[in-house]
Amino acid sequence: MASSAAPVLVLENEPERLRDWAGAMWHFRHLLAMLSRAQFHVRYKRASFGVAWAVGLPLIQAAVLTIVFEKLVRVSGGLHFGAYVLSGVLAWSYFSQTVAPGSTAIVEGSSLTDKVWFPRAILPATTVFANLPGLAVSMAFLVVALPVLGVPLGIRVLLLPLACALLIAFTLALVEVLAALHVYFRDVRFLVQAALVVWFYVTPIAYPKALLKGLATWIDVNPLTGIVALFHLATVGNEANWQRPLLFALAWTAVLVIAAVEAHRRRDRLFVDLL
Repeated sequence: MASSAAPVLVLENEPERLRDWAGAMWHFRHLLAMLSRAQFHVRYKRASFGVAWAVGLPLIQAAVLTIVFEKLVRVSGGLHFGAYVLSGVLAWSYFSQTVAPGSTAIVEGSSLTDKVWFPRAILPATTVFANLPGLAVSMAFLVVALPVLGVPLGIRVLLLPLACALLIAFTLALVEVLAALHVYFRDVRFLVQAALVVWFYVTPIAYPKALLKGLATWIDVNPLTGIVALFHLATVGNEANWQRPLLFALAWTAVLVIAAVEAHRRRDRLFVDLL
C-alpha cells in the first residue's frame, strides 16, 4: 500500500520566486490569525479594562497636548483643537505601539522558528494584526467623541476607513523592513526607539502644519504627515494642503512594500543562520 510522501523543504542559493513566497504567506494565513489572537490576549491579560486601554492612554496624551498647545502655547488656528489632536494621537498610538515590537519580531520569535518552518514575515505582521482591535475601538470612540468636542458628523467621516487602511499598510510595510534589518543589525531596536521620539514631534499631530511656515515643505516628506492629514480631514475637515503629503505617504508605502517583499523573498531562508 503506497503512502503519501512527506512534504520536503528545499533550501537553495537562489531567491524564492515571488509566486512561491506569496503562496507560502497565503498558506500560513491561519498561523498569522492564531498568533495575532494569542498576542492580543497576552497584551490585555488580567487587565481590568482590557482593550479600553487602547483608547485610555491616547486620550490622556491627547488631553495633555490639547491643554499645553491650546491653552498655554495658544496654538489652535481656528480648529476644533481637541478633535484635531485626538484624531492624530489615536493614529499615532497604533503606529508607535506596533512599530516598536514589530521591528524586533523575527529575532524575538527565533524560539518558534527553530522548531517549524514558516515565512518569517508572519512574525512582524502578527503585531500589526494583533493591534487592530485596539485601532477599531479607538476609531469607534473617535466617532462618538466628535460631537462632544463640537464637531458635527458629516460625510467626511467616511474617510476614516481609508485613513486606517493607509496607516495599516504603511505600518505593516515598515515593520517588515525593520524586522528584516534587525536580523543583521541589532542596533535597529535602539534606532527605532530614538526615531519614534523624534517622529512624534516632526509630525503635525498637536499643531497645525501652517505654523511651520517654510519648514512645512520638508514636513510633507514625512509619510506620517500625509496619513495624519487624512485623519484630520476625516474629523475636523479643514486640513489645508493635504494632497502633497498624502502623495508622499502613498509613495513611501509603495516603496516600503516592494522593499519588504524583496527582503523577505530573498533573505527569509537565510535568517535562521543569524538568529
